[in-house]
Amino acid sequence: MKRTHFSLYYLIGYAIPSGLLLLIAPQVAFRLLLSNGAYGDVLPRLLGMVFLALGVFVLQAVRHRLEVLYTTALAVRAVMLPVLLWLFVYSGDPFFISLLVIVGFGFVLTSISYWLDRRSLPTQSAPEGLAREGK
Repeated sequence: MKRTHFSLYYLIGYAIPSGLLLLIAPQVAFRLLLSNGAYGDVLPRLLGMVFLALGVFVLQAVRHRLEVLYTTALAVRAVMLPVLLWLFVYSGDPFFISLLVIVGFGFVLTSISYWLDRRSLPTQSAPEGLAREGK
């Protein structure tokens, strides 16, 4: 799972900095992500907290090589993508397209990495003891 492990650094690389920026300077973050909407000050900071928490969670999963959580990181982003698209259609704010591109790129990168890693794993056969006994 070396490729998948490495691909998750991209997720960490945008989740933690964007979470911090949304917490500290939400209007700067929205301007950088091409937003044309007005979202106040409180909910963007909440979004920052969620992004920061997601980034720290994935960082720990990567740091401890918890491969069982790699598919969860894919599944969470698979849910996020259609929601981001719907939010763009609903609001017309390019901010959501920016997020869709950022999250979508990471999703594709991790998906391809995961597929290549799974393809290169040796096929699992019966444990040696069971094979010798004819079970």
